[in-house]
Amino acid sequence: MNNTQHLKAYVQMHPDNKMAWYLLGKEYDKNGQQGKANYCYNQAGEVYEAFERSKVPAEMLREYEAGLLDTARQRHAGKLRKRRLRVAAMLLLLMFLPLADAPGLPAVPSLPESLLSFMADDPPAEPADTPLPAAGTTQPASPAPGPQFTALAADSAASGQVLTALIKQGAPSATVMLGMQRAGKWLLWQEHLPLVAAVVNNGNGRTVVQSYDKAACQCEVPEAEALQRQAAAWQEREEQLAVLWSAMRAYKGSKGTLPDSLKQLTAPFPGNILGGTTPGMKEAFARLRAAAESTGMEPAAGPSSVPAAQAFAVLPAQGQGQGGGTAAQVPFFNAPLTIVIDKQNHRLALTSGSVILRNYEVGLGGERTPEGTFVLTDKVVNPNGHDNGEFGSRGMQLSDTEYAIHGTNEEDSIGKDESLGCIRMKRVDVEELFDMAPKGTKVVIAKGGLPDELLLPDKRFPSQTAPGQTNPRKVYHWLN
Repeated sequence: MNNTQHLKAYVQMHPDNKMAWYLLGKEYDKNGQQGKANYCYNQAGEVYEAFERSKVPAEMLREYEAGLLDTARQRHAGKLRKRRLRVAAMLLLLMFLPLADAPGLPAVPSLPESLLSFMADDPPAEPADTPLPAAGTTQPASPAPGPQFTALAADSAASGQVLTALIKQGAPSATVMLGMQRAGKWLLWQEHLPLVAAVVNNGNGRTVVQSYDKAACQCEVPEAEALQRQAAAWQEREEQLAVLWSAMRAYKGSKGTLPDSLKQLTAPFPGNILGGTTPGMKEAFARLRAAAESTGMEPAAGPSSVPAAQAFAVLPAQGQGQGGGTAAQVPFFNAPLTIVIDKQNHRLALTSGSVILRNYEVGLGGERTPEGTFVLTDKVVNPNGHDNGEFGSRGMQLSDTEYAIHGTNEEDSIGKDESLGCIRMKRVDVEELFDMAPKGTKVVIAKGGLPDELLLPDKRFPSQTAPGQTNPRKVYHWLN
């Protein structure tokens, strides 16, 4: 192995050794591989800055590099112990070298070489352009009928860390990453999330990475229309699974056991945990119930269950084909759905962990709208027998109070403080929320916290309302 290969082997074993990353970058520089050099310098962080801005004796660099190379060769031969202390001591010495100011240095790109097949065992010299499988085709080495998907924060730090994790873990046949924009502490689940990158294992021990961000990789990206269509279908499936998963959780919290069928979730009022079902829910019910039983419905670490600042965690998508996957797999949105209401911005968001799935404009009552934490209790179609009355076509009561989230026959009051305390919504919005938020969903009302940007997809949640969801035995007197 040459020096580059030895150093590369070393950083694979010691990914936190920033000095080793810097020296590997210098080797790539010598070979004219500037892209890979930039990636290494980026990994080196403050060590790169220290050595590029300080007058460090060349002999010291050569001695340290010789130590690393020696260690890598000994590791390759199975003789490691005598070299570890020497390398660690020298790194500690070098890390404390003072910085000197040297303006005018070229900036190190933040991400582009994260989108190369740099970490493969035998990488190609150029950025990977291996196309992903076309819709409906398979990779020879994998039983999966199509690529897996995951969504993450669409910034360079998040993307780079996900790519590194996928490569180190051994990516499935193809994992495609979609990018969510940040809005304060939230990530936005927008319709048609853009492709960020794909990690493909070609079955021969090589992992290749393809960027779909032309600006980031400074390369020509392949046509991705078919892949984007698959991604849109994945998003639609994952929304349906999020609703079903949250409904199962609510049922278990109420009954102490998981439901045995979808019918138990769409029972007539007052047992209507769900407002309706979708074909995707019917297809996935048995699989999700098995997953709920095996995991205890504890949220897994992933974008929907961790703070937005950490939302780069890898959570592979589980929707294969028309909803395949194994019984042990949980949905992408595995944290319970929650409704958050911002009295300051007149916004109501449906969230899972740190991700906003919907963000609606609502009408409120100013100080007459209570603050605090509630749950959805009564979920009623056509409150008081009307679909065009003061409560509109849907109503969702907040705990045992006189307040509710409901429709209105005064839609011009949306965005204003004209109610007596209830939360008013447009008809299309309240009907979608009714279908997506199960009975028992937590509702948090406060001032501030939600972004102004509305999240209202053109294609609304495709639920078919189940029968028996009216309540003719009660007259509601919510504080409209």
